[in-house]
Amino acid sequence: MKTKVKNKIIVVDDHQLFSQSLQLLINSFKEFDVVNRFENGKVFITYLQENTDLEVDLILLDVNMPVLDGLETMKWVKENRPSLKIIALSVNDDEEIIIKMITNGARGYLLKDTSPEIFKEAMSCVIDKGFYFTELVSGMLVKKANDDSKKVSLKEKEIVFIRHACSEKTYKEIASEMCLSPKTIDGYRESLFDKLEIKTRIGLVLYAIKHKIVLV
Repeated sequence: MKTKVKNKIIVVDDHQLFSQSLQLLINSFKEFDVVNRFENGKVFITYLQENTDLEVDLILLDVNMPVLDGLETMKWVKENRPSLKIIALSVNDDEEIIIKMITNGARGYLLKDTSPEIFKEAMSCVIDKGFYFTELVSGMLVKKANDDSKKVSLKEKEIVFIRHACSEKTYKEIASEMCLSPKTIDGYRESLFDKLEIKTRIGLVLYAIKHKIVLV
C-alpha cells in the first residue's frame, strides 16, 4: 500500500524546550512531520533566501523572539514569500498584536497553551482551507460572516472605515485620516459591530478578509 506523504512543517521559536516539545507533538500526528526548526526570524529568513524553491506546507511562527520577532518576520514574508502559510504562536492574546499578525498575512493565531486536539485541527484547517481562527481570536464571527446569502450591504464610508481598521492605525488616527471626529468614528464602529454581529476589532478584520474587503 502506498504511504501517504506527510505535511511538512517548520517551527520558528527561540525557546528550545517548547520548540522540541512541539516537534515531538507534531510528529506524533501521522499526517505531519517537522522538517526544520529555527531560533528566530533572522535565521529563518536567511534560510528562505537560500532556498527559493522551498516546499513546505505550514510554518509555525513565534510572535515574541529576540533578534527578529514574529511581526517583523511576518512583514518580510508578506512582501517576499506571500504564498507561505503561517500560524502565529504566542502566550499573548492582546488584540493589537493579533490584528497586526493577521493583517500581515498570518493564516491563524494560537495561544501556546492550546490543546493538542485544537492544535492539530488548526494545522489541518490552514493547510486544507487557508485559514483557522479560534473563538478567542475571532470574537463573534458568526452566521453573517460565513453565510454569503446574508451578506450585509455596506456604505462606501463604512468600507473605507473597515479598511482603515484593518491597518495598525488607532481609531483617533483613522478619524484624522477620514477627516471625521473621533465621536463619528466611534459611531461607525458601534454601528458595524451591531450590523455584522461582531464584538471586537479582530472580528471586523476577519470579516473584511473573508469578504475580500481587504486582501492578505
